[in-house]
Amino acid sequence: MPMSRSLDGQIERLRRCETIDESEVEQLCLKARELWIEEGNIQSVDSPVTLCGDIHGQFYDLMQLFKEGGDAPETNYLFLGDFVDRGNFSVETFLLLLALKVRYPDRITLIRGNHESRQITQVYGFYDECLRKYGSPYVWQLCTDVFDYLSLGAMVDNEVFCVHGGLSPSMSTLDQIRTIDRKVEVPHDGLMCDLLWSDPDTDGVESGWAMSPRGAGFLFGKGVVDTFVQLNAVSFVARAHQLVNEGYKWHFEKQVLTVWSAPNYCYRCGNVAAVFKYDRRNPDPTSDDAFGIFNAAPDDERQLPRRPVIPEYFL
Repeated sequence: MPMSRSLDGQIERLRRCETIDESEVEQLCLKARELWIEEGNIQSVDSPVTLCGDIHGQFYDLMQLFKEGGDAPETNYLFLGDFVDRGNFSVETFLLLLALKVRYPDRITLIRGNHESRQITQVYGFYDECLRKYGSPYVWQLCTDVFDYLSLGAMVDNEVFCVHGGLSPSMSTLDQIRTIDRKVEVPHDGLMCDLLWSDPDTDGVESGWAMSPRGAGFLFGKGVVDTFVQLNAVSFVARAHQLVNEGYKWHFEKQVLTVWSAPNYCYRCGNVAAVFKYDRRNPDPTSDDAFGIFNAAPDDERQLPRRPVIPEYFL
């Protein structure tokens, strides 16, 4: 069977929130690695493009995102990381995005978040979910190996720098990101770590850096951003990583944008979510009209997480 027909069948099943076979996951991950090894640490993306923040395994809310933003491949998408953990359907969520990337490589861009990590996923749910749904850690191993190949950032139209977390005191220019060997587990400190973990601080850091309460990355202030955008000739920085109750938030006079795409985060926070439909051809590409706001999927469009059938001798 041609690869495209096989992928179309997998995408159809994953859209129904059905798991695919372990052997199919293996082939899908292998093909994705072949694609990503050709992509740089900072992937170039052309607008119009729809930017999406954290998803965190909230599969049915990802379906709401596609309703708001448009289906793939009709819409060009850039996902800013954190596909897994916390939600009930991290397996189906990540594998669907992976299959869409392999099927439509020029229309789907995925970059790495701090949860695309072996250590983090063993704590926040993805590892346990793989065990529950496949009976072994093999699918988790396949997926986390793929995480190592994800780009660390993206440049939209060579003027908007997109990253999961934020900036780093170890970086002055974007060329320093391009020299990183990214195909490793996320380190505990240094430039790669900071890109995935850092946050803007609008409350106390007027010009410099401060330690992050997350225990990784840094807080950075307006002076840091002023220098970065001028030195690198970028319009603004787009990132995810932080819950925003309104779905999106501008910082530092529209020099940093946070986009959040997991509505009712963890099924209890009550927030709305957003996507950012960026098109530099628009007279004001950063206006409020560029954001699509959406709510969590209604209860009658969800299913409860499936539990494995437990053999009688375990009861």
